[in-house]
Amino acid sequence: MAATLKAGSHLLPLQPIPPYPLSPSSRSRTRARHRREESYIACSKGLRRSPDDYHATLRALNSKGRTPRKSLGQHYMLNNDINEQLVNTAGVKEGDVVLEIGPGTGSLTNVLIGAGATVLAIEKDPNMASIVTERFAKTNRLKVLQEDFVRCHIHSHMSSFLASTDSVMKPRCAKVVANIPFNISTDVVKQILPMGDIFSEVVLLLQEETAVRLVVSALRTSEYRPINIFVNFYSVPEYKFNVPRMNFFPQPNVDAAVVTFRLKKAADYPPVSSTRSFFSMVNSAFNGKRKMLRKSLQHLCTAVEIEKALEEVGLPATSRPGELTLDDFVNLHNLMVKD
Repeated sequence: MAATLKAGSHLLPLQPIPPYPLSPSSRSRTRARHRREESYIACSKGLRRSPDDYHATLRALNSKGRTPRKSLGQHYMLNNDINEQLVNTAGVKEGDVVLEIGPGTGSLTNVLIGAGATVLAIEKDPNMASIVTERFAKTNRLKVLQEDFVRCHIHSHMSSFLASTDSVMKPRCAKVVANIPFNISTDVVKQILPMGDIFSEVVLLLQEETAVRLVVSALRTSEYRPINIFVNFYSVPEYKFNVPRMNFFPQPNVDAAVVTFRLKKAADYPPVSSTRSFFSMVNSAFNGKRKMLRKSLQHLCTAVEIEKALEEVGLPATSRPGELTLDDFVNLHNLMVKD
């Protein structure tokens, strides 16, 4: 029976645990996990068994009298198997350094630490930052920064954290593994992907629609946008698997999905004289998505010069932005923009 609330109470009622549909790979991992030694969860009062689930999540929220805040895009993962899949997808191992964005109650944090990682967690909500800090108070494998990720100096934070890591073999690069708030997905991608000097692998749990738009969008479709050029410029993206919406609390209106981004080093970026001018050109092209490039890029060159450049890269004079690949834009930029 569900717990009842008194009038004026801010505690969340406990409901029966919902079923979690699992992918085939999740089922096999679940069987393997049950054959392994039981893991332990670090908390402020010591170590206790059992993975995070619906009831554990509500107990953690109730301990601070909190409810999920829609303004912060808070949807908490209830299925520990999904957390394990995230960590396995990132190949997290002993000695790795991981950035987690929005740790919430610490369910994913727990699996990361259990895999041997040292974690830097960025949490905007001061109450959630307090919960996860208290939970892992007895471990030296976690540092929590109560900051807004979109506004913080993450490169500086991560550089300092890597340098301070207590390890004989200090890793040169960190990984990003996170179940991020849906409302900052694009901001996170834009901030993290150009940091191939400090991050090697990025594994994110995103809204399904966003995941498909970032990774799968094809030429000549309405979903193909400047962000696709950006993602492929700085990384090698891959859609991994779907995560049904009933695995979250509160349940969102859409499914989620896990995607990976293998970050490129600067030496592997497409050869452009200036990334600033390159992305400025790409954005200008898509501002008039239905217009031909010979019209939308006239602030850079005359229509005749644009047509000549298109011809030189093997494209028709009537080309529109949605018809150009990353390489096409790179070649066009290098012909049209002289710094």
